[in-house]
Amino acid sequence: MAAEESKGILLESGTNEMEIIEFGIGESAFGINVMKVREIINPIKVVQLPGTHPCVEGLIYLRGNVMPQINLGQYLDYEPSANPQHDRVIVAEFNQMKIAFRVQTVARIHRISWEQIEKPSDLQSGETVAVGIIKMGERIILLLDFEKIVMEINPDLGVATNKMNMPITTDHSKQHIVIAEDSATLRHFIEGVLNGIGFTNLSFFENGALAWNYLEDLAEKREDKFVEDIHLLITDIEMPQMDGHHLTRRIKEHKFLKKLPVVIFSSLINEDLFHKGEAVGADVQISKPDFPGLAHSLIDLALKP
Repeated sequence: MAAEESKGILLESGTNEMEIIEFGIGESAFGINVMKVREIINPIKVVQLPGTHPCVEGLIYLRGNVMPQINLGQYLDYEPSANPQHDRVIVAEFNQMKIAFRVQTVARIHRISWEQIEKPSDLQSGETVAVGIIKMGERIILLLDFEKIVMEINPDLGVATNKMNMPITTDHSKQHIVIAEDSATLRHFIEGVLNGIGFTNLSFFENGALAWNYLEDLAEKREDKFVEDIHLLITDIEMPQMDGHHLTRRIKEHKFLKKLPVVIFSSLINEDLFHKGEAVGADVQISKPDFPGLAHSLIDLALKP
């Protein structure tokens, strides 16, 4: 379903549009980025795995791959499905791993602009894993943070910067780096990693639109001398208001900003989608949570004349 209905948008890059697959649990509607989805299947045999998180139903074997299956309804604290035999399984790939998510229904694909996605307010969000609110007429679809879900279930599959052993070799404090990342948790980790290798002059923005406004305003004031103030941009892809591909494209099409090196750091970087970053002119693309790879790339870029 996803491959056929999303064919058009998936061939484009930098449009600031995305497609989500809407799925249901209980009376609620949720969404997942089509770029994360490999296929949607009916439930298959699950091999139970002792000692795992209660929401991990076990392992499934699909097309030569063994992967964990998470009961998303149980994780979100919904009542069990009345007809589990009619549930669906969303097979996703991100952060360089494949994971199956059991849901109750799969509805349809929606093509939307990132500008339509609202970030939950502090009162709405709290500790929730909803990173975006999409209004469809009188309906609301919650865009979930699947990376956070996986990290909470098994922290070993998330970011582990404490395992890094990269002593500071050079003081990079004079090099100003701009970071566009909507996750507060990831902003914290990125700051720790960059500080650890000598980059301390950092400016963080919650989405691509805020980063773009900052860079564009600076370029208008400083023109080609902006390179004296900003040396590098790190951007996620999935962000409300403006995604990282669109941000990169606008930078590389700008008269002055095109000189700015752009590093895309996203869970969506894989062999199938790498070309999308190339198409918009990204200088480097690194898959989360490869923080050592990010650190090495920044050091290499910093050493370039």
